[in-house]
Amino acid sequence: MVSAIVLINTERGRINEVADKLVLIKGITEVYSVAGEYDLVAIVRVSDNQAMADTVTRQMAEVHGISATKTMIAFEVLSRHDLERMFSIGA
Repeated sequence: MVSAIVLINTERGRINEVADKLVLIKGITEVYSVAGEYDLVAIVRVSDNQAMADTVTRQMAEVHGISATKTMIAFEVLSRHDLERMFSIGA
């Protein structure tokens, strides 16, 4: 599993439209509307580097209204949420 955090700026007035389109892309598991320097944060979780490249450089690039992105590939993912979910199903 390859994970990335993508920081996104949108064209003025298009935050909700862009977020709605991004969340439909396979591999994008979450999209957050945030305050600060960026408008949106997308969490991408895919099987391998090729899938990451396709998601970020092809599929996301086709979404109209994105003006800039900054992608951060995760080396390691630590999540209390994932641990709690795993133990709640008896794993």
